[in-house]
Amino acid sequence: MRIEEDIKLGFKDVLIRPKRSILKSRSQVDLIRVFSFKYSSITWSGIPIIAANMDTIGTFQMAESLSNFNILTAVHKYYSIEEWKNFIFSSSKYILNHVIVSIGTSKDDFIKIKKIFSFTSELKYICIDVANGYSEYLVSFLKLVRDFFPDKIICAGNVVTGEMVEELIISGADIVKVGIGPGSVCTTRVKTGVGYPQLSAIIECADAAHGLNGQIISDGGCSVSGDIAKAFGGGADFVMLGGMLSGHTECTGDIIEEKSKKYMLFYGMSSISAMKRYEGEIRGYRASEGKTVKIPFRGNVDSTISDILGGLRSTCTYVGAEKLKELTKRTTFIRVTEQENCIFNIFKE
Repeated sequence: MRIEEDIKLGFKDVLIRPKRSILKSRSQVDLIRVFSFKYSSITWSGIPIIAANMDTIGTFQMAESLSNFNILTAVHKYYSIEEWKNFIFSSSKYILNHVIVSIGTSKDDFIKIKKIFSFTSELKYICIDVANGYSEYLVSFLKLVRDFFPDKIICAGNVVTGEMVEELIISGADIVKVGIGPGSVCTTRVKTGVGYPQLSAIIECADAAHGLNGQIISDGGCSVSGDIAKAFGGGADFVMLGGMLSGHTECTGDIIEEKSKKYMLFYGMSSISAMKRYEGEIRGYRASEGKTVKIPFRGNVDSTISDILGGLRSTCTYVGAEKLKELTKRTTFIRVTEQENCIFNIFKE
C-alpha cells in the first residue's frame, strides 16, 4: 500500500484566470480544430465535442442533428447490424463522416464491426469502449482491430493514468478515452472506491498522449459549459458529453409525465436499468455501478449545443484565445473553494 500525497483536482476545484485579450467579440473565436493522427492517414476537422456512446445519447438521430454543428457522435454498440445497414444506406456522406462506431471486446463485436464497415467506406472512426481500460485483453483486442483496420481512426479506453495511455497508444490507439467514475449517472467511485479526479486525469494523460503523437478524449464530469472549457484548457483534444445532452428529442428513453411536466429517463451503462435491458438480469458476479434519473424533457438538442458553444467562445474571449487550439496554452488554473453564488438556487423550478 502507498499514498500519493500530491493534490488531484476535479473541475469544481478550479477556475480559469482571465487574461488580456484583443478580441472584440465572441464571433471572432474559431472552435474548429484540425487533427492528424498517429496511425491513420485521415485528417479530421470539426468542433471536438463528442456525444457519448450511451444508448440513450449516442443515437442515429443524435448523429444527424450534431453533424449540422460539425460535431461527432459515438453511436452506441447496441444497434443491430440490420439497423446499421438501414442507417448507412439512408444517410449522407456528411452525416457518416461524423459517426464513431462503438464496440466492446468480444469476438462477436469484432465480427459485427467488420460487417458494419463492409457497407461503406465513409465510416472512419472506431471506439473500443470498456469500463476498465487496464485490461490486458483490451490491449490484445486493440492490436487485432488495428491490424484489420490499419487506416481507421481508433479510440480506446477508459483509463486515467499516463502509463496506460502510453500502452494503448503504442498498441494501436490514435486516441485514448480518459475518465473513470466522473459521469453524472456513474457510481463506480462509491461502489468500488476506484477513480481519479477528472481535471488531473486530463492533464496527466494529455501529457503522456501528446508525447507519443496521440490524442485524448475527456469522458465524463462536465455538468456546465465551463467544465468543457476547463477540460480543453487542461489539454483534452476532445470532450465527450453524456448527461449534458440527455433529455432531448434525439435521445432514446422512456418519457414519463408528472404534474403536467415531461421527463425522460437517463441511466448509466453499468446501471441496473442497462443490465436488465441488454442482459436480462444482473449477473451474480456483478454489482450495479450506475443510477437512473429523471431529466426534464428539453426538446431538440440544437438549443443546448448552441448554448454550450456560446459558453466555450466566451471562455476563449476571456483569455484571449482566438482559436480553440490556443485555449490550452492560454489557460492558467486557480484553485478555489467557491465557484458560484448559489443564494437564489432555492427559487429554481
